[in-house]
Amino acid sequence: MQSNLENLGALERRLIISVSKEKIQEELGIRLKRLAKSAKIHGFRPGKVPLKIVAQQYGAQLKQEILSDTLQKNFNEAVQTQNIRVAGYPHFEDKPADESDAQYEFSVIFEVYPEIELGDLSQISIEQPVVEVNAGDVDKTLEILRKQRTKYEPVERELTLGDRVNIDYHGMIDGVDFEGGAAKDVTLIVGEGKFLKQFEESVVGMNKDQGKSFEVVFPEDYHGKEIAGKAVKFEVTLNKIEVPKLPELDDEFAKSLGVADGDTKKMRSEIQLNLEREVSKRSRSKLKDQIMQSLLDTTKIDAPNVLVNQEKERLIQEARQKFETRGMKFDDAMIKPELFQSKAEHRVKLGLILSEIVKTHNLKAQPEQVRKIVEDSAQSYDNPEEVIKWHYASPDNLKEVEAVVLEDNVVTWALQQVKVADKATTFDQIMEIA
Repeated sequence: MQSNLENLGALERRLIISVSKEKIQEELGIRLKRLAKSAKIHGFRPGKVPLKIVAQQYGAQLKQEILSDTLQKNFNEAVQTQNIRVAGYPHFEDKPADESDAQYEFSVIFEVYPEIELGDLSQISIEQPVVEVNAGDVDKTLEILRKQRTKYEPVERELTLGDRVNIDYHGMIDGVDFEGGAAKDVTLIVGEGKFLKQFEESVVGMNKDQGKSFEVVFPEDYHGKEIAGKAVKFEVTLNKIEVPKLPELDDEFAKSLGVADGDTKKMRSEIQLNLEREVSKRSRSKLKDQIMQSLLDTTKIDAPNVLVNQEKERLIQEARQKFETRGMKFDDAMIKPELFQSKAEHRVKLGLILSEIVKTHNLKAQPEQVRKIVEDSAQSYDNPEEVIKWHYASPDNLKEVEAVVLEDNVVTWALQQVKVADKATTFDQIMEIA
């Protein structure tokens, strides 16, 4: 076997491999004789089939298998000898040859992993959010929890913004019905924006069992082209008016949040602890995002196209699953691969940089680190022990956790390299509350 390597670009390579025809024929003869001992061909007893017949029946297939096996073996030996790190799968092509040639020649095109020279982080500055959770933040959280548990009670009065109503409506354009223009027993909270603002404002002031006619002009950019920019006359009947009633912050409310004895002070304390955990988690996440971007900014590498394409396929599959879990029909034409190009390149480059840092600075995931994350995450399930057992039932089940540990280790290492400045941040900012 002979081979030579050619650079086709930053990461693309071509390897020409020559294989002796004589050796292929020798191996073909050996395999044909072996096959003849067990071959079953109509008209012959097993083991008595003439070698010529076996060659006619199976020779071409066996020769192809031998060439494939030999080519893969020689390619592996060549890249190992030349210390080449192949990215993805190589593409094999046979080169045209004359019958008189003593060698088969093959062209193998593939990509290699980039040489990575880690950048200098010492001049990078990042901001660490510093957040103090106060009583006001607990109050706001309690208010959100109360609203999530809102109950509605019927009321006999004029409809106002914020009321929940049940209505029937029938809309027409120039006296003609249109698709989706009529419905019964529709529930909406007036002012929430489920319907057009003009529609919701028009029902304010109505009473139960009252009917009303009014006109609504739909926006020019309305998603329904049939009614976009047109005036629709609605007939509306108000069936029910309900007012929101928020629960009191009492022992029953505390129990509904999992405080067994209904102690409201304990409830506030637990909410504060939960908020502090979430703030800490988000603060760490923001640090991590800055670190990852700094690694990309300071280390310039090329991403192998084959790895980028694989990542694009994963991203498309993720998008497909999201559509399907929402009960939406997915058509491959809805998602164009090029939309995922930038994100795929980002992921591949970052993954290569992280792997290099882990290898260079020996930041591999330690068993105790993995165990802690598994145990911590298991606490949010009804049966933590079963979740822990599942993770340790197979090495594959731990891969995602190990990846999280490796990223955390890189972040911890990087924080020792960069300049970190505290940045006072409010609770609303860290929680991204408008």
